[in-house]
Amino acid sequence: MASFATHLVVVVTMLVAAVAAAEMLQDVCVADLSNAVKVNGYTCKDSTQITPEDFYFKGLASIAATNTSTGSVVTGANVEKLPGLNTLGLSMSRIDYAPNGINPPHVHPRASEIIFVLEGQLYVGFVTTSGKLIAKYLNKGDVFAFPKGLLHFQKNIANSPASVLAAFDSQLPGTQSLVASLFGALPDNILVKSFQLKPKQVKKMKLRYTPKK
Repeated sequence: MASFATHLVVVVTMLVAAVAAAEMLQDVCVADLSNAVKVNGYTCKDSTQITPEDFYFKGLASIAATNTSTGSVVTGANVEKLPGLNTLGLSMSRIDYAPNGINPPHVHPRASEIIFVLEGQLYVGFVTTSGKLIAKYLNKGDVFAFPKGLLHFQKNIANSPASVLAAFDSQLPGTQSLVASLFGALPDNILVKSFQLKPKQVKKMKLRYTPKK
């Protein structure tokens, strides 16, 4: 019994320590974007150098030009644009869609996402790890959530522009595009075998995506 109580105390102590370690030890930790050192994020700027501009960003106010290959543009308001978000675990973005534009299938490895439709009509959804599609038609004023790490998309289904505001529970959610990652990074033989395509088909697809260095 004494041994069990000892182990319980140790486990509880470890849990408390883990929670305490996650707590902020200062009011703010404004990201020092000029510092090349990264420790699972950005280091803190000298507190005497903090300004209101570190917590301000007006980039979501305007509609972005959507004359892209997909007909959509994402404008992020994350720690790289708004240094004051560092360590706060939240960020936003605005997504603008041309008529029939799409935000192609992608994942955010570090955050869940929730969107609010500012204007337009969208078909949105995500795919569970069991392969089930959870999708919904949205109208102006509607809200939809995408769980962390799951493949998801948004498609403008109207012949008029659409826009949404998105919020994330990370200051830097990260975005991994499905198609761009597959055809911009994987070797030809992997893609040929995985998708049962001909080598010429794979090479043609890969011409559209520049490999990351």
